[in-house]
Amino acid sequence: MGLKREHQKLKERKLKAPSSIMATRQTAVFLVVVVLSLPGLTNCFLPINSVDELSSTHRGITQKAILRKTAEVCRDIAATEGRDFSLKIDDNLSVTRVQRACSSTSKSASPISTDMFQTAINSMSKSNADVDRSLPLEAEYHFDNEAFQGGRTIITEGLFSVKANMRQRNFAAARQTLGRICHTLQDFYSHSNWVELGKTTPYSILIRPDEPLENLAGPDIPTCKSCTGATMCADNILPEVLSRGFITSGYFDIFSSVKPAGKCSHGGQADKTSTVDPVGGINKDGVESGHGSFHDRAANLAVDATMELLEDIRVAAGDRNFLQLMALSQAPALCFVIDTTGSMRDDIESAKAVSFNIIDIRRETQQEPSEYILVPFNDPDFGPVIRTTDADTFKVIINSLTANGGGDNPEMSLSGLQLALTAAPPSSDIFVFTDAPAKDVHLKDTVTALIETTNSEVNFMLTDVLSRRRRDSQGLASRVLNVGQTQLYRDLAQTSGGQAIEVPKSGLPLATAVIEDLTVSAVVTVFQAVINPGRPENLAFTVDALINNMIIYVTGAPSLTFTLTSSTGLSQTSSQFNGPLANFTTVGNLRRIVLITGNQTGLWNISINSNTAYTVKVTGQSSVNFIYDLVDVQEGGHSGVVPKEGRPIAGANVTLLVTVTGSDNVTVTEVTLFNSSGLTEISGSIQSFGNNDFLVRFIAVPAGEFAVRLTGQDTSSTSRSTSNTFQRQASTQIKTSSLSVTAQADINIEPGSTASIPFIVSSDTNGTFTVRVNNDRSYNTTSPSSVAIGTSSGGKANGTVTLTPPASTVSGTDVTLTIEVQNAATTEINYAVLRFSVSARVTDLSGPVCQETNVSGDCSSSSSPCAISFWNFSAVFTDGINGTGIASITLRQGNGTLDTRTGTGAGGENITVVTYNSSCCSPNVELAAVDRVGNVGTCGGRATAAPTNTTTPITTVPPVTTVTHMTTTPTITVVATSTAGHTLSMSHCVWISVVVSFIWK
Repeated sequence: MGLKREHQKLKERKLKAPSSIMATRQTAVFLVVVVLSLPGLTNCFLPINSVDELSSTHRGITQKAILRKTAEVCRDIAATEGRDFSLKIDDNLSVTRVQRACSSTSKSASPISTDMFQTAINSMSKSNADVDRSLPLEAEYHFDNEAFQGGRTIITEGLFSVKANMRQRNFAAARQTLGRICHTLQDFYSHSNWVELGKTTPYSILIRPDEPLENLAGPDIPTCKSCTGATMCADNILPEVLSRGFITSGYFDIFSSVKPAGKCSHGGQADKTSTVDPVGGINKDGVESGHGSFHDRAANLAVDATMELLEDIRVAAGDRNFLQLMALSQAPALCFVIDTTGSMRDDIESAKAVSFNIIDIRRETQQEPSEYILVPFNDPDFGPVIRTTDADTFKVIINSLTANGGGDNPEMSLSGLQLALTAAPPSSDIFVFTDAPAKDVHLKDTVTALIETTNSEVNFMLTDVLSRRRRDSQGLASRVLNVGQTQLYRDLAQTSGGQAIEVPKSGLPLATAVIEDLTVSAVVTVFQAVINPGRPENLAFTVDALINNMIIYVTGAPSLTFTLTSSTGLSQTSSQFNGPLANFTTVGNLRRIVLITGNQTGLWNISINSNTAYTVKVTGQSSVNFIYDLVDVQEGGHSGVVPKEGRPIAGANVTLLVTVTGSDNVTVTEVTLFNSSGLTEISGSIQSFGNNDFLVRFIAVPAGEFAVRLTGQDTSSTSRSTSNTFQRQASTQIKTSSLSVTAQADINIEPGSTASIPFIVSSDTNGTFTVRVNNDRSYNTTSPSSVAIGTSSGGKANGTVTLTPPASTVSGTDVTLTIEVQNAATTEINYAVLRFSVSARVTDLSGPVCQETNVSGDCSSSSSPCAISFWNFSAVFTDGINGTGIASITLRQGNGTLDTRTGTGAGGENITVVTYNSSCCSPNVELAAVDRVGNVGTCGGRATAAPTNTTTPITTVPPVTTVTHMTTTPTITVVATSTAGHTLSMSHCVWISVVVSFIWK
């Protein structure tokens, strides 16, 4: 029996025996992944990257579509604001070029960072690739086996989920779902015969659930004949299928050769069905595939279809929200986690002061934070997460914070930090203010997993680290935060690449300069080291011509001293607060050293003298940086990489997919892993994939914590001098583990339903492993407390976690689940982090309908200036009696004035009457109506160039349907267009006319 049919049976039986069924299913999927990774075997467009430069990949298709659509949005915003936009939108766009073009309006001349934009694209690409890893044989996810209805359902339900996430500003969850549905959408063009039918535009019905899927090849219709060629199968689709326009796709199975009689196969060495009549396949996954001659056309259509999907999201969400989905911002979010207990009055005032200063100085510049996030915590309360993009709103929110309560000494600091890590964008800088130890120490591993997964940097502002209680100026007793209790915060800071800054409350205003340093745009880490235990050490770092505003942070005991030496041999000691190389300040355990680099590029040195633990971090501002992802390599004829979750295995090979950001003119010369103390350093082998992507392999990485450091060469100049060499370091550390945890689940859950998440624990060591499960929404979960690996279990153990969001959960909410597994000795831990979208099932599948559009006014005179001639356009939108209602109507084209009024039709429908008034200088208008679940309808018109009693046809962007009516009023032209393609009956037209007249009276 084929594994896919067995999977279907398993799904039907899983409620009766969930644990055993899920274990069987996971074992089956594991075997499938192993088989599909063999040479020459694939079931999709090629993976994330490939050495086959002739074939398109899912990553390349996705990035190309995102860049083109994002550039279009930026161009349209510029046009609306009357600005120039000079970037040519074509297939040669790069992340750097699009980011720079979209940032050209900034008032600041600071470096342009592409890190967040590239990270967002990589996130969607990883989610896209994960469909092949976790769902390799689910036919509907790949449009195999003629599963067109199932595939369309996956796309449209996912599209509703993306829009719901965006309404709740949960952009990370939206990206995850978007990447997955892009995979399914793109596979349609590779796995079906759409291209062979001669189609040159996307099959738009795949993203419109209210339209029927027509002309599908039925189960009894033969579609293929056996191949006549040795490798290619260009002529195996039956002529009558092509002539009658039937849509079909290939069947695929890696274990069984059974398929319906006369049906096409997917093809390839993995596909058993392609070995029986009719033999061969029709996939276009690569140029060497059975229908490889159609590969380029399929890939181009996949790009166009992905752009069409992105356009639908853009219209539903609006241009600004679309750019936030793409993380097209310069400065990172400003994220505060603040203890609000009684003794924190001074700390809260310092947080207010620094946030107000950031807001006031950076408003309307590229340095303005992309988002403002606040998470208060106390005891026993913590949260909620408060987030806004409006600076004035954030001022009001943070100004309303007061310090009160608290009870006993420890507070819920890690609970607040957990919320911040799941709410803030990836790679955020998070600042925690507290003067108390953590009460929720049990969350340390969960928080560590979230730090490693999100690559966020956490900085702790710890005030009054004392060994005994004292009283502040208001007579309130300070809580005890002794040196030992700060170690938890130091550990988390070290993992994230942040700092644990310990200062007296009076010194906190000086320490908050770090916040202003790190929340500007394009901050990069050049070098970072943690020396523990302390010892004298000479630390070298490179100052390059691509970086400015360099700052060194040294945290350590008051007795610590240092000597700074430039590339020219000039030195300055820690006793010189203002010298030839730097100016620095000391507060608490922090030394903030602002470099004066001038033209002194090259190798610098800081010599530290201390016998207690200390950290050194060197930062600056630069467009050039890098990001990376842990990946697994898929070898063979279709070599590529797929994302890897959790920590890598100690003693095994580690592979990174490194992307250099901020420049199209750099090469990577070295990538190394080194532990925090600098005693172990491993160099990786580098393979270029083009487009600034590099695969870096490290052999037999030992146990421990490692940072990633990259050295590169700026190739924009022909000179190979030292000044063209740059050095960058990733903040978040990589930690190895002797065990692994993998988990698989649908990423969308309905409110009130229970999701089952099977997981597998793998280890070379037998024994019992503790399981801990946590989620940031405090939803009900169940899980085994432990799993056991015995001599007969093959080094693996299975378990299942359930997660149940309340029925009252708002659609679009996201929840992050962490599954942690630890060995009996508590010396090893690994985890799986999964983000779910809680989305209600949508029953309103039709978009708003536009009817009764009237155009009046005369723009026909060529002798009068257009600015003194005017025209009017009016329309009526309805979402139907069973619709969710129109949420917004926006002006998509035109520079006139838009006005809307609402009413109720004779049939109970809610209607919205729209009028648009404009000078003849803006002769075209397009409106977009979005209902409350994200369905889109559009309506457009143009000023008549003839007497106003004539009918004016309207042309709109496909696939909009145009409907034209003539009313009995001779001076009015009535034109209606709707993306939904629906029309109203004439009786409806009559009552709508009455309603319009009533409303405007």
